[in-house]
Amino acid sequence: MAKNQNRKPQKIKVVRINFSWIYLLLIAGIIFMLFSSRGVPAQKIEWAQLEEMIKAGDIKEVQFVRNDFKGDVTVRPDRMSKYSALFPGGKVPASAPQFFFLTSSKFDPELEFARLNAFLEPQDRTKLVITNDAKIWENVLEWVFPLLLFILLWVWMFRGMGRNAGGGPGAGGMNPFNAGKTQGKEVDKDKVNVTFKDVAGLYGAKEEVMEIVDFLKNPQKYTSLGGKIPKGALLVGPPGTGKTLLAKAVAGEANVPFFSMSGSDFVEMFVGVGASRVRDLFAQAKEKAPCIVFIDEIDAVGRARGKNAGWSSNDERENTLNQLLTEMDGFGTNSGVIVLAATNRADILDKALMRAGRFDRQINVTLPDLNERKEIFQVHLGKLKLSSDFNLEGIAKHTPGFSGADIANVCNEAALTAARKGKKDINNQDFMDAVDRVVGGIERKKTMMSQEEKRLTAYHEAGHAVAGWLLPGCDPVLKVSIIPRGQALGLTWSLPDEKVMMSKNDLMDEMCCLVGGRVAEELVNDGVPCTGALNDFERMTKIAYSMVSYYGMSEKVGNISFYGAEGNYGFAKPYSEKTAELIDSEARAVVDEVTSRTRALLKENWEGLDKLAGMLIDKEVIMAEDIESIFGPKAGKHGEERLAAARIPEVNPEENPSEPVEGEFVTDSTSNE
Repeated sequence: MAKNQNRKPQKIKVVRINFSWIYLLLIAGIIFMLFSSRGVPAQKIEWAQLEEMIKAGDIKEVQFVRNDFKGDVTVRPDRMSKYSALFPGGKVPASAPQFFFLTSSKFDPELEFARLNAFLEPQDRTKLVITNDAKIWENVLEWVFPLLLFILLWVWMFRGMGRNAGGGPGAGGMNPFNAGKTQGKEVDKDKVNVTFKDVAGLYGAKEEVMEIVDFLKNPQKYTSLGGKIPKGALLVGPPGTGKTLLAKAVAGEANVPFFSMSGSDFVEMFVGVGASRVRDLFAQAKEKAPCIVFIDEIDAVGRARGKNAGWSSNDERENTLNQLLTEMDGFGTNSGVIVLAATNRADILDKALMRAGRFDRQINVTLPDLNERKEIFQVHLGKLKLSSDFNLEGIAKHTPGFSGADIANVCNEAALTAARKGKKDINNQDFMDAVDRVVGGIERKKTMMSQEEKRLTAYHEAGHAVAGWLLPGCDPVLKVSIIPRGQALGLTWSLPDEKVMMSKNDLMDEMCCLVGGRVAEELVNDGVPCTGALNDFERMTKIAYSMVSYYGMSEKVGNISFYGAEGNYGFAKPYSEKTAELIDSEARAVVDEVTSRTRALLKENWEGLDKLAGMLIDKEVIMAEDIESIFGPKAGKHGEERLAAARIPEVNPEENPSEPVEGEFVTDSTSNE
């Protein structure tokens, strides 16, 4: 009895009938009954053929429908074999009628059959049955069936309207009357497991968002002094930095209704639907105020008006934006509704949308620094089985410029790498391999390279490494590899310093490091260049033009910046053709100066570069210690300190002989394009 008492009561499964399927099956059955035929169909014959068959005594009965001018012919069973050739494949119908004929309105069946039967014996005569077809079912199907089908369709549509009213689950769907309903849904707090404790890093952004939640929880604390609760906050930052995660944390922490919607949900192919959905969204929000409305990727509907040549005054997205502006801060009051939005393209948003009163605060969600990356790693490492010698500090220093999404990807790749090797825990080497894979791509171990290609790739990467090691403005090199990875034939990893500003000398040194690969190729290949410097030249050209036209680092152009000129001025440049030629010549002069300086540097240290390239050909992967053994300590301030802080204890090389220990942010890739 005790066992029976402890049993949990089983839930009764309720089977719900979907009437839509019943309607479809009913329609399919009627269509099948109308158009299906049983067995072999009756064959049409002419009256002359039938007349010969009657004279031969082969016809048993003819049923003539007077108002259809049609006769159905039944052949005597013992005479059926004579006419098998008239049927497809010789298959004779099993049931009557076997033939039919058509006549004109002047045909008199009684007279014709009396004439033919007069010359036959009584047992051979054909029986004639004359009828009039009332066509009852045909009239029913012709008038009643379409009406019935229309009624069923109407009931089906209005059942959907009643079921989906209010923007609940399944709102809209196939119901055309719900096209203007909002696609935003109120978030169920019980299903959101994200809180502010799960959001690592993002110190300033998280504090501002937490303050918004506090506004709604304790409004008297702020309004007692005469202040007003902010109407909106815009989260701006690169992809993967945690904007949507912050919104999820707000949904999990706030004790007020939370509506979530994407910017693309407002725009549809129907005219006026977007504006209608905006009105419906804010109408629901006002009913449940105070509340929060979150619009993800608001740039889908909030683009600046008048800058797109394809837009007109009647454009659907522009009408939707106008309605959104009115609802956020228009003639009517909208108190108690806080709008939280996220985008990574704030530069293209309309100025009217960005002004105070709509979005009072613009919260910048930036890439995490070292301390923030350590916190993010700790969040994602909670579910991983780590080795006892795992170095969190070193891994965090090896991932500068990584977003929160990138760090989550690194942790997942490290776990997959360890599992692939059959390990019981995840060590530092697995994380280094994961960083290499995320940054450079998977190793292409089976890529076939000739000895000459391998030699040129080794000198190319050695040129980057030597220039980066000897120039003080370059980041210290951690690892150089000529193993193909992703789209690159070789890679040079360095440890970027997390600087906020860079001087002109730093930019020139970085360009020297980029062009070092091409210069080394030309020096070893009798001045003949190769195609491996494509990625280097793209980055070097961008830096050169930025120095001249953005940062004011050219004496001839002066302290003028044309940053974002294309977006602000449309198709017209904000400078003359003469200034454009001057910018081009100054950028070319910077590149020429960098190239000549790099050539002199590599020629002066050619012996060490040649030795380093030979080491690369033999080992395929060299570390910072190998470079230091040839050229001495890294040039520049704190270069050795940064290298020492980023070093991770080596693992047994036999455990993973093909993968090096250190690896970091890619400063160059020798493209095989």
